Amino acid sequence: MRGTPPASIVDEVEALKREAGIAACSFVNSGMILGLGTGSTVRYTVLEIGRRMAEEGLQIKGVPTSEATRHLAEGLGIPLLTLEQVDKIDLTIDGADEFDPDFQLIKGGGGALTREKRVAAASRAMVVVADDRKQVPILGGFDLPLEVGTSDWEGVRDELDSICPGQVRLRGGQMPYVTDNGGYILDCEFGPTISDPGKLEEQILSVDGVVEVGLFVGMCDAVVMATLSEVLTIVKEDGRLN
Repeated sequence: MRGTPPASIVDEVEALKREAGIAACSFVNSGMILGLGTGSTVRYTVLEIGRRMAEEGLQIKGVPTSEATRHLAEGLGIPLLTLEQVDKIDLTIDGADEFDPDFQLIKGGGGALTREKRVAAASRAMVVVADDRKQVPILGGFDLPLEVGTSDWEGVRDELDSICPGQVRLRGGQMPYVTDNGGYILDCEFGPTISDPGKLEEQILSVDGVVEVGLFVGMCDAVVMATLSEVLTIVKEDGRLN
């Protein structure tokens, strides 16, 4: 099929994603409460945490960011807490759809952005696991997701038309995608124009009916990134892990 990469390259990328997911566990110590993220790369982190608990005696408790992660963690025997049961989370490890040079993120491609953001906001530090396709000079090439109330989405879409330069689409169309919180997702086509994500986040959150926006501003402290040749760990100079 034209445009499909060779299986060997796909396997290599997947192997490096696995390596990156495992490498992120270097930030994990016994006794931590961990935010357990959602996505194909951070899944390997959760699997490695489960292995270390079973084979090396690692002791942690996890706060899952989605029902999918909760099911995975339960199957691995990772003890879980809800966000309401913790005062502070020591570290969250999660994926991202994009990250820029200032460690600002777009998240929500998997639909879990509201829980992901609340867990990240309650964390002392955040590590992102991603491949180098997610590294961008300016955010917005990936459509920006918003979670909205199911009865509010049309009004939010109409309001966003004056903010977003491109289309604003209901994820799933006539069969809308429903989040773990029972909301809908609007995907906003900004293009690579989001040079001030903090200002845009504030503007969108002021729109009635918006539950959360997939801009994670000032939350990420390090990125463990898989490339075609190696895994790199990039730590924010003035971040909370230094």
